[in-house]
Amino acid sequence: MRAVPLQQRRLSDEIVERLETLILEGSLKPGERLPAERTLAAEFGVSRPSLREALQKLAARGLLVSRQGGGTFVSAEIGSSFRDPLLALLGSNPEAQRDLLEFRHTLEGACAYYAALRATELDQQRLRAAYEALIACYAGEGRINRVREGEADAHFHLAIAEASHNAVLLHTIRSLFAMLKRSVVTNIGGMYPQGTEVRDTLMRQHTELYQAIIERRAEAAREISGRHLLFVQEVLGEAQDEAQREARARRRQASS
Repeated sequence: MRAVPLQQRRLSDEIVERLETLILEGSLKPGERLPAERTLAAEFGVSRPSLREALQKLAARGLLVSRQGGGTFVSAEIGSSFRDPLLALLGSNPEAQRDLLEFRHTLEGACAYYAALRATELDQQRLRAAYEALIACYAGEGRINRVREGEADAHFHLAIAEASHNAVLLHTIRSLFAMLKRSVVTNIGGMYPQGTEVRDTLMRQHTELYQAIIERRAEAAREISGRHLLFVQEVLGEAQDEAQREARARRRQASS
C-alpha cells in the first residue's frame, strides 16, 4: 500500500480554529471588538499576515465583521434568531409570555444542573457578583426599580448559563437575553402588586438556587430552578385572573 503524504495545516487554519472556539464557548461575545492585530498576533505567537488571513476567513463565514478604521468585531448577528421584530411580537403577546416561561423551565433547569457540576472558581466568582447585584436590588430602599431589577435578574440567570459550559445552552440563553430581560420586567410588574411576600419568596428562591450551584448540588439546583419558574407562573396566573374579575365587575357596574 502506498501511503498518502500528510498535508501540513496552514497556520491560519489553526488561528481560525482557536478563534472559533473562543466564540463558541462565549469568551468572545457578539458585537465584541477584537484586540488590535499587533496585540492579537503577539498573544497567539503568530505573524500578522497569518493572523490577517485567519480573520479574512472568519469574516467570509460571517463570524467576524471588519470596519474601516474601526477594527474587527465578532458579528452581532450571531445568535440573533430572537431579535426584533419577533422580539416585539412575542413580548406583546400574553400567550407568548406563558410559552416563554415554559421554555425557560426546561432550559434554565438544565443550565443550573450543569453549572453545579462544572462551574470553575472563576465562574463561581462571576455568579457570586451577579447574585450580590440581584440581592442589592431586593434590599434597596424606596421605590422598586422594575427595569434595574429585571436586568439584575436576567444577568444572574445568564451567569448560570455561562457556568454550565454548554455552548448550545449558553448561546440559546444569550439569543433570548433581550426578551428574557423584558419578560422579567413584565413579570415583576404583574407579580409585585400581589404583596411583599411574593418578593420575599423570589429572593429566597434565588438564594437557594445560588447556594445549590455553589455547593455543587446539581439535582437540587435543577429542582429549585423549576420550582422558581412554576411559582412565577402561578402568581402571574393569579394576577391575570384577578384582573379579569376586576374587568367583569367594572363592566357590570357600567351596565347597571
